[in-house]
Amino acid sequence: MAERRRDGRDAGEGARGARTREVADAWGELVATARRTVADGLVVGTSGNVSVRVGDTVLVTPTGVPYDRLTPDDVVGVDLDGRQTLGSLRPTSELPMHLAVYRATGTLAVVHTHAAHATAVSTLVTELPLIHYMAGALGGPVRVAPYATYGTPELAENVLRALTDRTACLLRNHGTLAHGGSLDQAYDRTAQVEWMSRVWLLASSVPGLSPALLSREQLAEAGQRLRGYGQPGPDADGGSGP
Repeated sequence: MAERRRDGRDAGEGARGARTREVADAWGELVATARRTVADGLVVGTSGNVSVRVGDTVLVTPTGVPYDRLTPDDVVGVDLDGRQTLGSLRPTSELPMHLAVYRATGTLAVVHTHAAHATAVSTLVTELPLIHYMAGALGGPVRVAPYATYGTPELAENVLRALTDRTACLLRNHGTLAHGGSLDQAYDRTAQVEWMSRVWLLASSVPGLSPALLSREQLAEAGQRLRGYGQPGPDADGGSGP
């Protein structure tokens, strides 16, 4: 028999209520992050997608719905096997990629965008040249996952390989993916990748000159220092950078 609380409610009922509030809060943060990707020019229309893990449930943006139309009642959730457990809207077509990242890394948030500068870089190189030490905050040089059709297991596998020991990668002819311990952290890493991509493209566009790049040793030293940067807390690992 379920334990009865002094106010007459089952203990399980209180736990379910807390869980419902946690999911509602996480969905609100997810929608705000998705809208931010549009406002900051990292996606156009309904391209890109965002997800966040709450226990064994992954909340994810739905496919083909403009982010400014999403409401608290539009929550979409799946389990780690992709079975839909919340909502009636269909999840993003990139769900296999998101779930693969959660299963492989244990991360709590994933942001995928079609950021213009990063996408341009993905067509030129196999990894983002070491134009700035903030690559150290992402685990090292940002790799480019080989092209595969969106929404396929092949793309998910390519992304996982590119993410080995990294928290962000580029997707060839496609965009970016970053993950983190929170939506803010995953978004910040996404923004860093786009910014570094833009810096490299700008520096590379000067006729007759080539940008100076960091060595692996210089990057490793910067990455070591970045681990202690910022205030104590789950995101204090070089999230914004000095």
